[in-house]
Amino acid sequence: MKKIINQVENIVDEMLKGAVKAHPEDLKRVDGFNVLVRKASPVSGRVALVSGGGSGHEPSHGGFVGTGMLSGAVAGEVFTSPTPDQVFEAIKAVDGGEGVLLVIKNYSGDVMNFEMAAELAEAEGINVSQVVVNDDVAVEDSLYTTGRRGIAGTIFVHKIAGAAAENGASLEDVVRIANKVNSNMRSMGMSLTPCTVPAAGKPGFEIAEDELEMGLGIHGEPGTHREKIRPADEIAEYLLDKIFEDMPVDENEEIAVMVNGLGGTPLMEKYILNNFVYDYLNNKKLKIEKTMIGNYMTSLEMAGLSLTVLKLDDELKSLLNAPANTPAFKQF
Repeated sequence: MKKIINQVENIVDEMLKGAVKAHPEDLKRVDGFNVLVRKASPVSGRVALVSGGGSGHEPSHGGFVGTGMLSGAVAGEVFTSPTPDQVFEAIKAVDGGEGVLLVIKNYSGDVMNFEMAAELAEAEGINVSQVVVNDDVAVEDSLYTTGRRGIAGTIFVHKIAGAAAENGASLEDVVRIANKVNSNMRSMGMSLTPCTVPAAGKPGFEIAEDELEMGLGIHGEPGTHREKIRPADEIAEYLLDKIFEDMPVDENEEIAVMVNGLGGTPLMEKYILNNFVYDYLNNKKLKIEKTMIGNYMTSLEMAGLSLTVLKLDDELKSLLNAPANTPAFKQF
């Protein structure tokens, strides 16, 4: 295993310390906990958003803490759900009196621990709601989830629900908008290589040099199948076909697209894929309102990517294009 780290047991702590030192104008850490919050937290009179999960998905989730997106993010150990007490501390740190929305990816550990934290917060009089993101069309009802997994589409929930909260929307309205985003987007990914969890010290699985895996999860969970590697255009076509089989669209519908790298994929390759994605969507007579390309939700050093398509209406489009300023997402 080759990693630029010190002791394995200190990875998350040192990562969070480094993040705060890099972005002191944006972030602060809750003392004694693996929690990053906005520097100005809590923000009075605004709904707060908290998300999180296992580390190893950077810039998710701490990179999206800031104006117009998340109020706080909780970091578990690598690929391990944060504990309820960590999530509870995040909720308390960001609550400005208007309630807190928990944005949870649909993994059994995350759902259980965030729900336990919500119960603790509600016992102290904090109004807490949640949305469970399940955008992945590849796999349903696995060892890791009941229902579909939550993957990179979660970033659209952070952005759009976060903009609604920034605009002063009520908790009820922010929840409605978050659920609208979740129900109008689909994602699917693929990988070329495994990744190595530092505590394990070896790759999570083996895959041949001439193979790819379709539908792999962001923690290395099995996908739908393995096959011989094929050209970028064919990979993109397969992923998009699966997305639109599950989410029909009408001509002239407005959409947003995300090409998300899993950590080890060069920007060059993401642009090559997007070249086909744009033409495919154009041929379906869809209006591409926004394209996001980059590393938003990674899997350590895994080579691979995911595609997300979000159907837009006027409300979602306005919130998607609203200003945001976080360490990993800046839009003015």
